[in-house]
Amino acid sequence: MSVISQRPEYEIELQALTDLPLERELPLAQRLWQHGWLRKSLILVVLALLWELAARYQANDLLLPSFVQTAKAFVQGIVSGELLVKVGLSLAVLVKGYLIGIVLAFLLTSLAVSTQLGRDLLATLTSMLNPLPAIALLPLALLWFGLGENSLIFVLVHSVLWALALNTYAGFLGVSETQRMAGRNYGLKGLRFVLFILIPAALPSILAGLKIAWAFAWRTLIAAELVFGASSGKGGLGWYIFQNRNELYTDKVFAGLAAVILIGLLVENLVFASVERLTVKRWGMQR
Repeated sequence: MSVISQRPEYEIELQALTDLPLERELPLAQRLWQHGWLRKSLILVVLALLWELAARYQANDLLLPSFVQTAKAFVQGIVSGELLVKVGLSLAVLVKGYLIGIVLAFLLTSLAVSTQLGRDLLATLTSMLNPLPAIALLPLALLWFGLGENSLIFVLVHSVLWALALNTYAGFLGVSETQRMAGRNYGLKGLRFVLFILIPAALPSILAGLKIAWAFAWRTLIAAELVFGASSGKGGLGWYIFQNRNELYTDKVFAGLAAVILIGLLVENLVFASVERLTVKRWGMQR
C-alpha cells in the first residue's frame, strides 16, 4: 500500500505595485457635467436662446415677445408685487384642494385594501370618474358652489383624487407577501397595518402618484381660473394671464406662463426631489 506524501505549504510574497501611474483627476468640464443642476440649467439657457432668436425673426411683439421683454415684465411683476400676490392666491387654493384630495385618496385606498366592497368601490369610481376631465366639471361647480374658491377646490380634488388613488393602490398591491406576513406577526391590522407596512413599502408608487396629482392639480387650477376667474373675489395667476391677454399685454401673458413653469420646476426639483432623496433613494428603494 503506497503512502501519499503531503504537499508542503508555501507562501508567495507579492511585491508592492509602486511603478504604476497614479489615476489622474477628471478634467474640470467632466466634473462639472456630473452635476444635474448644471445640465438642466444649460438646457434652459439653450431654450431661452432659441426663444430670443425666434422672437427676433418673428419681429412682432404682439404675437411673440422676446425672452428679454418677458424677463423684464416678469421682474416688474415681482417688484410691483402684483405677480407675487396672484401666485400666492393660486397656491393657497391649490394647497387646500391638494390636501383634501390626498386625504380622500388615502381613505379610499385604505378601504380598498381592507375590504372587498372597498376594492369594488375604488374600481368602479376610478373607471367612471378618472377619464372625466376636471375642467368638464366647471359648470357643475358653478351651479353647486358659485363663483369662488369652493368651485376651484372642487375641481382640484377631482384632479388629485383618482390619479393618486390608482398609484397608491397599485403600490399597495405590489407589497411583497413577506412584508405583509411580518406585519401580521406583529399583530398589525386595519389602519395600523396600512400606516406601518403598506405605506412605507409602497412609498415609490405613492410619491409618483403625488407628483402626477400635483401636475394635474396645477394645470387644472390655471385652466379653471382662465375660464371663470376669481377666487373669493380676487383673481389668481390664471386670471392674471387672462386679463393681460384681453388688454394685449403679451409680455405679461408670457410672464404669467413663465411663473407657472417656474413654480412647477421648483416644486419638482426642490420639494419632490428632496423627499425622494431623504426617503426612497436613501433606503435603497429607488435608484
